[in-house]
Amino acid sequence: MPDGPAERAGAPRGREPGENTERATRLARAGDWSRRAPLLPALIFVIVLTQLPFIATLVVSFMNWNAYYPDERGFAGFDNFARVFTDSNTRSAVLVTILLTVLVVVISLVLGMAIALLLDRRFMGRGIVRTLMITPFLVVPVAAALLWKHALYNPEYGLLNGTLTFLFGDDAPQPDWISNNPLISIVAALVWQWTPFMMLILLAGLQSRPLDVVEAARIDGASPWQIFRSMTLPHMRQYIELSALLGAIYVVQNFDHVFTITSGGLGTANLPYFIYQTFYTAQDYGRASAAGVVVVIGTILIATAALRTAFSLFKEEGR
Repeated sequence: MPDGPAERAGAPRGREPGENTERATRLARAGDWSRRAPLLPALIFVIVLTQLPFIATLVVSFMNWNAYYPDERGFAGFDNFARVFTDSNTRSAVLVTILLTVLVVVISLVLGMAIALLLDRRFMGRGIVRTLMITPFLVVPVAAALLWKHALYNPEYGLLNGTLTFLFGDDAPQPDWISNNPLISIVAALVWQWTPFMMLILLAGLQSRPLDVVEAARIDGASPWQIFRSMTLPHMRQYIELSALLGAIYVVQNFDHVFTITSGGLGTANLPYFIYQTFYTAQDYGRASAAGVVVVIGTILIATAALRTAFSLFKEEGR
C-alpha cells in the first residue's frame, strides 16, 4: 500500500515512550536546578563561614603547634586528644561542665514547669506577665552576667547584701557571694536567664493538652495532683525532653558567665573557658583545637538527640 501524503513529505513520527520519559526527566532536573540556583550563594557563604574553619581546626588538632615553641611544630597524631582526656585540668573542666549543665537544666526545668503551670491559668494581665517573664532570656548573656556580678553579688553595693542590711540592720553579715559560692553564683545567673526558655516550651505543651479529657477527670473527682501526675506529666514528657536537650546544648557552650563572673577561677573553669585559656594564654593551638573538636562532637550528639525528640513530637501532633 503506498505511503500517505504526510509520510511521503517526511513528517516527524511520534516520540517513543522512552524518549518522552528521558525528556521529562531532563525538564524536571532543569526545574530543580532553577529553583536551587538562587540558594547557591548562601550555601557557599555558610560553607566558607562554618565548615572551612572547622576543617582547619580539625587539621590543627592533629599537629604539635605551640606558639612558644615554633621550632617543634609538626604532626602529632592523636597525642593532643590523649592529652585532652588524660590531663587533670581537662578532666576538672569536663566535670565542671557536666555539673554546671545538669544543675542549670534541672533547676530551670523545675522552675519553668512551675511558672508555666501558673501562667496556664486565666487571670487579669496574663499577657503582660508572660511578656515580663520572657525578658530575662532576651538579655545579652554578657550583660546578664555583668548585672549579676555587680548589681547583685557585689559585697559593698550589691542588692543581696543591701537586702540583708535592710532586714537585719547594720550588723547584718555582708558575704562575698562569688568568693564563697563561685559555682552556685554562676548557676543562679544562668538559671535566671534560661528559666524563661524552658517556660516557653513547657507552656506551649500545656496549652496543647486535650482540655475535654482534663475536665472529664475533674468531674469524675480526680484531684489536681492526680491530674498532673497521670495526665499532664505523660503528655509533657517530650516537651520536657526537648527543653532539657536544647538547654543542654547552649549551657554546655556557655562562656560568658564563667568569664565575666569568676574569670574561670575558684574551680569554675568549664570546657569552653579551658579552650580559651589553652588557646589564648598557653597558646597551644593543637591542644586547644583538639579540645574544641571534642566539644563539637559532644554538642552534635546532644543536638541529634534533640532533633529526634523534636521530630517525634511533630509526628505525634500531626496524627
